[in-house]
Amino acid sequence: MQHDRLERQETDILILGSGGAGLFAALHAQQSAPTGTRITIAVKGLLGKCGCTRMVQGGYNVALGAGDTVERHFMDTIHGGKWLPDQDMAWRLCQEAVTRVRELENEVGCFFDRNPDGTLHHKAFAGQTADRTVHKGDLTGIEIINRLMEQVLARPIERLQEHRAVGLIPAEGGGAISGVLFIDMRTGRFRFVRAKKVLMATGGGPTMYKYHTPSGDKTMDGLSMALRLGLPLRDMEMVQFHPTGLLAGPGTRMTGTVLEEGLRGAGGHLLNGHGHRFMYDHDAAGERATRDVVSRGIYAEMRKSNTSENGGVYISMAHLGPDDVRRRFKGMVKRCADCGFDLAGGLVEVVPTAHYFMGGVVVDPDTRTEIDGLHVAGEDAGGAHGANRLGGNGVANSTVFGGIAGDVMGAEVASIRHLRPADEAVLAAEIDRAMAPLSKRPGQVQVLREALQEAMWEDVGVLRTGAGLERGLTRVAAIGAELAETGVDGANLAFNLTWHDWLNMRSLVDISEAIATAGLARENSRGAHYREDHPEAGDLDASYFTQVRRSGDELPVTREPVRFTIVRPGETILPADEPTTLVKAAE
Repeated sequence: MQHDRLERQETDILILGSGGAGLFAALHAQQSAPTGTRITIAVKGLLGKCGCTRMVQGGYNVALGAGDTVERHFMDTIHGGKWLPDQDMAWRLCQEAVTRVRELENEVGCFFDRNPDGTLHHKAFAGQTADRTVHKGDLTGIEIINRLMEQVLARPIERLQEHRAVGLIPAEGGGAISGVLFIDMRTGRFRFVRAKKVLMATGGGPTMYKYHTPSGDKTMDGLSMALRLGLPLRDMEMVQFHPTGLLAGPGTRMTGTVLEEGLRGAGGHLLNGHGHRFMYDHDAAGERATRDVVSRGIYAEMRKSNTSENGGVYISMAHLGPDDVRRRFKGMVKRCADCGFDLAGGLVEVVPTAHYFMGGVVVDPDTRTEIDGLHVAGEDAGGAHGANRLGGNGVANSTVFGGIAGDVMGAEVASIRHLRPADEAVLAAEIDRAMAPLSKRPGQVQVLREALQEAMWEDVGVLRTGAGLERGLTRVAAIGAELAETGVDGANLAFNLTWHDWLNMRSLVDISEAIATAGLARENSRGAHYREDHPEAGDLDASYFTQVRRSGDELPVTREPVRFTIVRPGETILPADEPTTLVKAAE
């Protein structure tokens, strides 16, 4: 092991990530833990300036509007997830979102838009039977993260910024977590941080696709580390494509950036290259169908070459009144103008763009994993959304379960008397893995990333077949093999971005294999996963979720039955005090 390049550090609670889940966890842990508990946040970038929560535009789903209920929110989440969600997690999400939004406003200091009577304003989003998306204009994430960052900076919480996590290190004997291995990107040195409790909240980032919304440094690192640790991952085939990613043409990285769902909720029209409003050809809900349905509708037009100039389709808002569009969607109008489009009065080109990952680590509703001391929250955790995430449920998921993780870790940390000694063999192996490209001839990592994006878009994308998934797996394996023989210049490791590009690619290849493997194993179509050779949904009463767990060089998939703990297909629930009392036959 490179002992001369390894520094060691200790803390009590270690949080990976500074999005909504990580920051909320830090605040709640600081409140629930005994005085003197050391809490550390480690982040790949800068606190408050990176992660996906900051990029949230549309808003936050919460059942506070007139006529809306937690039960109604829950049923929309179950229907949207095609009966695959973990129902206990989904109920927890919908129930505690009410508490969390009040906490955001009254304790954290967020200001959400309100109606003239002072009540919270709720946007209309797809897949919902009530308008329940509260927001701050169309820049909700910036409001939430800025206020959370202020709260964290005001507390005695240690920060490790520009520290990239590269390995979850088990304790001697396994079964428990010892700590996390990082690269200090500022120096290139390794740092191993031991902790009694670790929260993984690194977020998703399906940037292995040609069109994607997250920034390029979001590369599924957390799930890649979890796979190597031996943790089970569920629903890995479920990649959500947002229907309306900006298609800005070649030569710009703005392509893929989301134009928020509120545009369609407000009455925006999708037009193909011939000016035809096509979504009613695909679904009775038109543009307000769920994201998976609208993405498939757009992709079908693209395959028929009914496209815009750059190969997508158009979104049109002008019929709603240009002045009203400018007032209601200031951020979107400016973003489009920066790319040469007039959202308020003209047409904007859009394309389905990889946006969110429903799959993740198997956890319980308290964020615990099967590894003692390791918790997972936010987009790293699977279960809450099933086959499809409703717009507005993402930031709710992060803040709800981030807060739960902080409460649980803070309450339990006092009972853990000692830091656990690390499995030094695993620690050494993770260092060797990270340093592997430094001893090989430098190559073109970016070329490999572009090849991966093409392979995933073409073979493991919006529409899938068994033959395509097999082909995708072959292409991913070949790219992974070439990456293993590709090196980077290691003369100076301080801010060596090519090295980090290589590590990003390694994570993306790992998770791309898991996505395609799970997709091949699911021989039906649910939500974001659509098999053209198996278009039927299958028996809802026999619903299962896929689970992958690495075994050596293999990635076997098992099918685990969905537990209908609250409601079964064909049933619904009505408002009451406890979800277990709500089951009744649907009329």
